[in-house]
Amino acid sequence: MTEPGDRRLPASVLEAVTVGLAGAGLAWLCVAALRWIPAPLEVAAVGAAGLNGAISGAKGVYRWSRPHGWMCWGLDSTWGLISVAGGVLLHLVNAVHPSSYFDGMSRRTNRHVYEGGFTFRSRFAITFGNVVSAAGGDTGLRGESPQVLRRRQLIERHEGTHVLQNRMFGPLYVLGYGAWLVLAGGAGLVVGLLMDRRNWRSVVETFAYYDNPFEYWAYRKDGYWPPLGAHPRFVWNAGS
Repeated sequence: MTEPGDRRLPASVLEAVTVGLAGAGLAWLCVAALRWIPAPLEVAAVGAAGLNGAISGAKGVYRWSRPHGWMCWGLDSTWGLISVAGGVLLHLVNAVHPSSYFDGMSRRTNRHVYEGGFTFRSRFAITFGNVVSAAGGDTGLRGESPQVLRRRQLIERHEGTHVLQNRMFGPLYVLGYGAWLVLAGGAGLVVGLLMDRRNWRSVVETFAYYDNPFEYWAYRKDGYWPPLGAHPRFVWNAGS
C-alpha cells in the first residue's frame, strides 16, 4: 500500500502501462517488417498487443522472474497475436457478462482464467489466446472437493494445452483449427446422414471437434480419452 501523500503509481498500474506499451511496440516492429499487411490490420495488431499487455500487466499475469514468462509475453505480442486478439475480446465480453476472474489460477501463470464468463456451450470452458473463460463449469474452482480439483486439473492440462498450442503454432493454429472444424464437420455430416442418421449430430461433433488434432492432443494431455460425448464409432482410437 502507498503511504498518505505518496504520489507514486501502484505497481499494477506501472506494470500495465509498461507491458502495454512494450507489447504494442513489439507488435509494431513485427507488422512493420511485413510490408504487405494493410494499414488497418497493422493498427488492429498493435492495439490488440497493447491491450493484452495492459490487461495482463494490471492482473500480474506474466511471470517475469522466469525466462519462460518473457517468452510467453513475446509470443503473445507477435506470433500468437491473432488468437490473443480473440482473448482481448473475451476480456471485453466478460466485463459485461456474468463472470468471475479467478486470480488464484491467473497471477504469474502466463494466462488469464475466468471462473465464469462467456462460453459457447454449458459446462465447456473456452480458450482464446491466453484467456480461459467459463473455467469453473458447474463446479467452480474454489474449494478442495474432488470435483473442484478435477476441474482445476482440466484447466491446467486441457485448456493450458490450447494456450501452448497458440504460442507454438500462432496463425497456423487458428487456421488449422478453423479449417478442420469446417471441413471435417462437413464430412461428418455426410457420414452421419449415410451411416447413423439417428445420431448424425454426434457424428458431426465427433468429426469436427473431438477428432480435431488440437483437441485430441488436449484431451490426451488431460488423460481423458475417449471423451464421453464423442461418438464411439468415429472417435480416434475407438477400437484400441
